[in-house]
Amino acid sequence: MLIEIRNLTKSFQKGDETITPLRDVSLDIDEGEFVSLMGPSGTGKSTLLNQIAGIDKPTSGTIAVNETEITTISRSRLAKWRAANVGYIFQTHNLIPVLTAYENVELPLLLLPFNRAERQRRVQIALEAVELLDRANHYPRQLSGGQEQRVGIARAIVTDPKVVVADEPTGDLDSATSSHILDLLKRLNSELGTTLLMVTHDADAAATAGRQLRLDDGRLIDESRQKDELSLAVPEGNAHV
Repeated sequence: MLIEIRNLTKSFQKGDETITPLRDVSLDIDEGEFVSLMGPSGTGKSTLLNQIAGIDKPTSGTIAVNETEITTISRSRLAKWRAANVGYIFQTHNLIPVLTAYENVELPLLLLPFNRAERQRRVQIALEAVELLDRANHYPRQLSGGQEQRVGIARAIVTDPKVVVADEPTGDLDSATSSHILDLLKRLNSELGTTLLMVTHDADAAATAGRQLRLDDGRLIDESRQKDELSLAVPEGNAHV
């Protein structure tokens, strides 16, 4: 099991009100899985993503990624762990405008003990994986929105992380470009074995994942399992009912 979450709760104060976006969430994700996460706004989807990525810590509960219990380690150790083990794909790309595509992808490697030759090798592989090696020396302003997102994906995979989390990766893209990005994520998952957890509001995008989860009122529902149980409950000859 790559990711093991047990009884995860996250609360925070907003004035006199206590907000609890995650309530007693437990989840297992196997290595190589592609999991999507849906739910209404404010239900804790991005909060859960940030917990798994080690960006934020829970109020209670535990998270183990590749047998490392990340909820108990110090912030300095957590930053080093995150750099080596997690890739993050943002909705708004978050590229640095004064850096080329190559330099944006190289950034995470500068936090790790790789020499220049190894960094160059990894950046080239990542840009090849997203079919943008010919745009390596272009700046974000010289790229389309879809190309910027592909650079963001290359940056997320360049360290060969244990898990890649994607927060609304197609939210700012048109339908044709979104389809291309989703196809790319599926290919990374199937061909490279990348473990992916994707938050999305788009039901069609969610359906591209091998497993679909939903957060509702702070609680996690495995919709894939519900569909499997429903299909088993309906006799094959009555599937149209």
